[in-house]
Parts: sequence; C-alpha cells; structure tokens
Amino acid sequence: MKRNIVIAAVTAAALIGGGTATALATTGDDQGSARQAATTTQLSNDDARDDRDDDGDRNDDAEKTISADVTASEAIASALKHTSGTVVSAELDDEDDGGKVVWTVDVLSGDNTWHSVSVDPANGKVLGSHTDDEDDTAQVRAALKGSSVTAEEAAKAAAGKGVVTSVDLDDDGKNKSWEAETRTSGGAEQDWKIDLASGKVTADRADAQDDDADDADDQD
Repeated sequence: MKRNIVIAAVTAAALIGGGTATALATTGDDQGSARQAATTTQLSNDDARDDRDDDGDRNDDAEKTISADVTASEAIASALKHTSGTVVSAELDDEDDGGKVVWTVDVLSGDNTWHSVSVDPANGKVLGSHTDDEDDTAQVRAALKGSSVTAEEAAKAAAGKGVVTSVDLDDDGKNKSWEAETRTSGGAEQDWKIDLASGKVTADRADAQDDDADDADDQD
C-alpha cells in the first residue's frame, strides 16, 4: 500500500541569547535535514561557549600571575629561610588544581633530600612543605657543579623580561642552564635561558621553534 504522509509543523523557539524565533516547515525526508541543521547550530553554539570559557580561563590565569605581589626571587629567598639547601626550581601555579595559586619551590638539601616548599604569593609566608622522591639528584649536582648563578639570581635576571612565573634547572644535554618563563601584562608568554656562569639571558630559540611548529600543525 502506498502511503503519502505529509507532516506540516511550525515551531516557534526562542534561541538562547538571540531573542529571535525560527519557523520550520518540514515534509517527509526534510524532517531529518531540519533536525541536522538544528543540531549543527547547537554544536556551533556549544563550541563558541567553550572557546569563550577557554579564553576566560587563560585571562584568569594571567590575572592571577600578574597580581602576585611576591616575585620568583622573593619566593625562593623565603623558601630557603625555611629549608636550607639549593633551589632547583620555582613555579607559580595552582596548588593541586585546587584553585589557590602558590609558589612551589623545590629545594635539594645537603643530605640529598628533596623538599617541596609552598610560598604564599601575596605575603611570602611559607604555607607548608613536604619531602619528595627524585631520581636525578646526581644529575642535578653535576649540572650545578662550578655554577656561579643561583636560581634566585636567575629569576632576578629574567625579571627584566617580564613577570617570572617559573625558573627551573635544565640539566639535559651539553648546554646546561637555568630556564625561566615570563609573562607580560597582556598575557604573552616567553621562555628564556640564563647562563649558569655569567647570568646572561637569551631567548629560548628551541622553544620558539616548537611553538612555530605547533602553530603550523594547527593551521593544517
């Protein structure tokens, strides 16, 4: 039996944020096309909201970073007053993804014990510390042997390039150095290398090349 089914439907729906109404008349197979178009529109709206959320997160991170009153070098000095030793890294980051921004300073003590010291970025007070297990102690000691530039001094040197958000020892490869990340008031990030002997600051070209490669992949 041949069936001719004609469905006429007019639907008025207020689109979120748009304030307009859309009327759809569908017959037969056109129903699937209308549903697909509506789904595509919804996905596009969801993607746009996700992009806005990502932008908001990045802006929040930038604001947290720039609003830190305690600099990287000051956080390192505070950590060393609490735990003596050699600072190998310092980073301004969310503590355990809990939303609270702190300076995390890694200190290698004289007995080769690793300590992770948390420093309040608002007043420089030590919030706490705990020991860590690391397997590269000998490598770190070898990299720093004969070095005349400390992590604190490296952070001060990099501060001329922007707000230092991290400083870390690069003990891999032949050319060992301190690495620092800075951020401008506009949120732009840049990586730098600080010579272990002279304290000279140079742009991290390897990192810049990696960024260019990532941008090229995104465009493809």
